[in-house]
Amino acid sequence: MPTPPRDLYAENFYQWLEVERNASPRTVENYRRALEVFRKKDGLPPWRQLTADHFRRHLFEMSKSGVARPTIRLHFAALRTFYKFLGQRHGLEKNPLKEVQLPKLQKKLPFVLNPQQVDELLGAPLRVKKAPQAPEWMPLRDAAVLELFYSSGMRIAELAGLRVEHLDVYSETARVLGKGRKERLLPVGRPALDAVQKYRLAAGVHAGPLFVNKMRRRLSVRSVWLLLKRYLAHTSLPPNISPHKLRHSFATHLLDHGADLRSVQALLGHASLSTTQIYTHVTVERMKQVYNDAHPRA
Repeated sequence: MPTPPRDLYAENFYQWLEVERNASPRTVENYRRALEVFRKKDGLPPWRQLTADHFRRHLFEMSKSGVARPTIRLHFAALRTFYKFLGQRHGLEKNPLKEVQLPKLQKKLPFVLNPQQVDELLGAPLRVKKAPQAPEWMPLRDAAVLELFYSSGMRIAELAGLRVEHLDVYSETARVLGKGRKERLLPVGRPALDAVQKYRLAAGVHAGPLFVNKMRRRLSVRSVWLLLKRYLAHTSLPPNISPHKLRHSFATHLLDHGADLRSVQALLGHASLSTTQIYTHVTVERMKQVYNDAHPRA
């Protein structure tokens, strides 16, 4: 089988993402996959000769095959970024993707736990009987994971990536490395700090990764998912709650109690304020529900 010709434009693009855009490995891989999926189509001309109709047909085929709208938009975001790169670095005069209209996303408010549900979930690790093979300190670790997650609002990958030195008990802050490898400092509440300290003393964790498994290796993102699922089964909460729902709840509860949108944006590590604004809709809906339930003229 003959070796396929090298795609120098694409290779330069991936290098540009890594070096100049400082994109995460996951972002680079997602963009690479998007370009490769598109190029697999038969009979396509080179990148510079593609027209808007080529991409419209691609969009139609993705929609017809049942690909979700958010996935389609992410796929085309990669292609659009690639064509912007071609214009900036390789003198491409016309971007065919500017003429392609993507399907709009349906606005869906994120599910948010109320404070009572949060208390029920965070108390589960110390209430549920541990697995027979698990170390004695594991329930304390799980309690610390959930407490820190809700207290700080960090992403699940940021939580799993924490090292001992990233959490400062004296300043009550955590230093995390977010998307685009941007570092930010997050305040951490006393209940979460106390839970982490109890776990560290019981498990003998003094350096290296903050959260470890029974083999003393870093706790993976998948393991955080699994421990949440385990404890959800022992609560009255819906079983399909994801770790990200704790992040949603963190942001919404801050806004409910008077935090300003810019501060919440900084805490969440959102690059754009528009991303954070979804939580203002959540708080308005919650206020309307309270009004409808309590006001005699509602």
